[in-house]
Amino acid sequence: MDNDKRTAIVTGGSSGIGLATGRELARRGYDVVLTARREGPLQEAAAASGARWIAADSADPDAFAAVVAAAGRVDLLVHAAGVMAGTFVRKETLATFESVVRTNLTSAYVVAHAVLPVMPAGGRMVFVSSSSAHAPQPGKSAYSASKAGLTAFALAMAAEVQRDGIAVHLVTTGPVATPMLDDVHFPMRTLSADDVTAAIVWLDTLPGNVVLPEVCLSSVDSGPFAPDLFVPEAARALGRG
Repeated sequence: MDNDKRTAIVTGGSSGIGLATGRELARRGYDVVLTARREGPLQEAAAASGARWIAADSADPDAFAAVVAAAGRVDLLVHAAGVMAGTFVRKETLATFESVVRTNLTSAYVVAHAVLPVMPAGGRMVFVSSSSAHAPQPGKSAYSASKAGLTAFALAMAAEVQRDGIAVHLVTTGPVATPMLDDVHFPMRTLSADDVTAAIVWLDTLPGNVVLPEVCLSSVDSGPFAPDLFVPEAARALGRG
């Protein structure tokens, strides 16, 4: 491995934002380690992008420790793993609520705790959050709570590790056209995974003295740059779009 390369771990690397980010970082010459729970899609993603891969649950400390050990030094962590699940509180089960919080929030602690000992000055962590952290969605209480918690966690940790020369950022997005939206029942204007990737990659070009806690991205609704309506699978099945 070229010692001059920046080494990046990207969680959620088998699809969506994680896949797009890993692909772009590899294209730019990073030594990329993709990780996700599903081994088959992850292996395919790594082969297509020229990245390394290790299947792991980002909320499992032992499993994620193996990812960090394989990476060695970690200059950039992109935590894009997440799920959108659950329903209205009166219908929610505790098991589902805890599962969503584990995947979206507990995992942030696990990956950060594992990476910090091997992240040098100049290292950077990027956590992918959601506009639901600031405008909670009815019917998505677990998701909204987990993303709000992720936002608070990242902002608190940023103040802890600044003295070590490590930067922490949130990339907070509106809807993104990924499989996560498959169960949504209405069409919408969305960002693409590549739109979010562009912001993540740009963050790693900032000088170490720059503090930028949060970048908020959403799609325009009108005008010459408005994208076509994105119709999720569930909306299509209902004839909406």
